[in-house]
Amino acid sequence: MAHPNGRGAAGQTAAEGLGPVVNDFTLTAATVNGSGSQSANLVLTRALFAMGIPVAPKNVFPSNIEGLPTWFNVRLSPRGYQARRAHTDILVALNAQTWQADAAGMPSGGVVIHEATLPRTGDAAREDCTFYPVPFQRLAKERVANPDLRKYLTNMIYVGVVAELLGIEDAALGSALDAQFRSKPRARSSNLEAIEMGRSYVRESLVKQDGFRVERMNGTEGELLVEGNLAAALGCLMGGCTVMAWYPITPSSSLCEHLIALADRYRTDQATGERRMATIQAEDELAAVGMTLGAAWAGARAMTSTSGPGISLMAEFVGFGYFAEVPAVIFDIQRVGPSTGLPTRTMQGDVSSAYTLSHGDTRHPVLLPGTVSECYEHARLAFDLADRFQTPVFVLSDLDLGMNLWRSRSFAYPQGPFDRGKVLSADDLECLGAPFARYADVDGDAVPWRTLPGTDHPGAGYFTRGSGHDDHARYTESSTAYRGTMERLARKFETIRRAMPAPLCLEEGSEIGLIAYGSSDAAVGEARDMLAERGIDSDYCRVRALPVHADVEGFVARHPRVYVIEQNRDGQLFSILRSELAAALGTRLRSVRYFDGDPIPADAVIEGVLAQEEAPAQAADGLLAAAAATTTTGGRG
Repeated sequence: MAHPNGRGAAGQTAAEGLGPVVNDFTLTAATVNGSGSQSANLVLTRALFAMGIPVAPKNVFPSNIEGLPTWFNVRLSPRGYQARRAHTDILVALNAQTWQADAAGMPSGGVVIHEATLPRTGDAAREDCTFYPVPFQRLAKERVANPDLRKYLTNMIYVGVVAELLGIEDAALGSALDAQFRSKPRARSSNLEAIEMGRSYVRESLVKQDGFRVERMNGTEGELLVEGNLAAALGCLMGGCTVMAWYPITPSSSLCEHLIALADRYRTDQATGERRMATIQAEDELAAVGMTLGAAWAGARAMTSTSGPGISLMAEFVGFGYFAEVPAVIFDIQRVGPSTGLPTRTMQGDVSSAYTLSHGDTRHPVLLPGTVSECYEHARLAFDLADRFQTPVFVLSDLDLGMNLWRSRSFAYPQGPFDRGKVLSADDLECLGAPFARYADVDGDAVPWRTLPGTDHPGAGYFTRGSGHDDHARYTESSTAYRGTMERLARKFETIRRAMPAPLCLEEGSEIGLIAYGSSDAAVGEARDMLAERGIDSDYCRVRALPVHADVEGFVARHPRVYVIEQNRDGQLFSILRSELAAALGTRLRSVRYFDGDPIPADAVIEGVLAQEEAPAQAADGLLAAAAATTTTGGRG
């Protein structure tokens, strides 16, 4: 895996230019997991945000609870870019274990703020960077009386050092402390004292020798900082979710934890204490999705959330939901696989598996949010789609989008009623004048009508079947009935296709088209600007759902060369597009893949596109052409 401080393909940093560098750099704090560094990192991030500076924080943390190295990157960008940058400009080095590698990874002209006892030898003996030694441990030992707090407040001292060196305002730090310690007001004063320790040390003992600084701007007005999992949890609440069954797994656990907290606040009768939402921690992921399907069959809006290993365990029940036509919402916050993989790193590796999960011929609607606002919106939409089409619906986020803070506008309050789909009431059944046929295509859209348990009518009942059944839900092994059911489910999928969110396309008549989805959007947007500065124009289509929308086919038809950019090894969306688009259009597609577990940077997009733009022309069809038109950037085999 690439070191978090490694240089990108561009090989140039702001620090190598002349003059001051204002609000346009990346800072990395290298610490130890479990040391309390996250609070300090978030205070620093929120303080910069409070100064109106667009920030993009990325947390790189290990899969154990305590003791291994962790890095926290904060990118500042006057243009508002939110993708990971492929290098860092300012390093705060507090971890002796990674000290040499952290220092070696710095670009020429970088700044290193480090624990003074770390030796300036080996890879750290560099003359092309500015070093600021600070005795963090000694300051904490001398000035923090409580030994249990020293480890945590040492990190807040570094916030003070950085604040003084960069020029972060006191008012912004105060605002950030208020936000971080809103529920712990007594902790605010001790953390503020630690910040002042760092500020005082810089004023008394250091002379600034670099050009990095911050200045107040208005780049965050009307915005908030929010992680995708919290946005999705709020969307579930607004979408009418009343049952959540889950089993903890990184990186999806925080979505469920946020939803539990929201339910405690907004789904609880304050007078009686009665909870109006059921949240159940199941014994495993298979049980969780089974509970979800059972609750949804009974009429609740039900969901579960997991990651790749949990998706694998859910396969049989999800196939049952598809064939028996039971609604459910399943969130997959993707991480690196296969197997345990890198459980705290990000990837888009579950697209193919979620799309066709279960044995037999099975396909599911998949929503692909690319922003935290879409995490909120798609969460709400998923419940409507599941009810409307009586089928499991997947929402695929990833660790980067789900667990990192992103800038966003406030979310819109939902308008209008929920779409519960084709549900027959007792009055409806009375008016039918014929037996209710649960699995019949009455309206020509391949979506049948259903009743909910408890409907007060003698004709409301039916058997939900995951085995062979006819239109009236009667058990049968008739090959004719089975084929008819499967053909109807295929037609229903085409009805679903027309109801899924259309892609977002930006077109100006360029020959080159870029297709991406999910959290890759931030890198692609920045890469388009960088390519344009090189005189290479590109159009962009962000896919927001599967099955593939007709507008995606139109986009490909208008561009001779289309690059499909994704964060997995095998080009999963690339393969899906080639299978669902007309054969002549599939030959226009080229694959750019990035899969080392770190969020994709703009440099990787540019490298993948330019490598194929500059390569000799290849044959346009056949498997050989597909292989030749595939570029991997940043992957580790």
